[in-house]
Amino acid sequence: MSDERIQNIDEDSLARAAELIAAGELIVVPTDTVYGVACDPFNSNAIDKLFEVKRRPRTKSIQVLLPDLSALPGLGLSLPHPLEILSDALLPGGFSPICNASNTSSLASLRHEAAEDGTSLLTQGIRVPDFLPLHRILKALGPLAATSANLSGHESATSAQQAFDSLGTGVGLYLDAGATPGPVSSTVVGASASAEDGIVILREGVIPATTIRSILHL
Repeated sequence: MSDERIQNIDEDSLARAAELIAAGELIVVPTDTVYGVACDPFNSNAIDKLFEVKRRPRTKSIQVLLPDLSALPGLGLSLPHPLEILSDALLPGGFSPICNASNTSSLASLRHEAAEDGTSLLTQGIRVPDFLPLHRILKALGPLAATSANLSGHESATSAQQAFDSLGTGVGLYLDAGATPGPVSSTVVGASASAEDGIVILREGVIPATTIRSILHL
């Protein structure tokens, strides 16, 4: 079953998306891998709603979608070594590095991690997708907190209709850009001084682990 919430990306739907984000509601957006369910990354209530609608365990993290890496300093984020090398080579694209966050970052999606020296570390996974429709959305709305647009544990959606069939009326608007490549998501990588090549591959996705490691040995 389709729904009036599914709309093509145009000036009217982007204006509606901006209203929903400002009101702390959820929208669905296309990416270069799968569709994502997104909200205001600075609104803790919106983040709570995202977890609730997706039925996602709070132990799992969510990413922040950005148009490019120049947005990092303004969000209080930085890329640890050697993730900046990988990001230069792989972004925009299906690579999701885990950034370090400063104590002054206002993002509501930050995670508290245990650092290798035993101290607490604030982190944030990011995505810079290689997808013009999403760049148009991000230009209109700014950064978005997001995760795949499906119920937790279910297959990722590769169309707005599939996302609607999964999440239904819990989401205010589904921005439709046709089928995405999916169903495999981005490759998530963190930094670790004690791990092989200084990285930990937390989720192998569209970019193989062999490709990730080969870049560090160029």
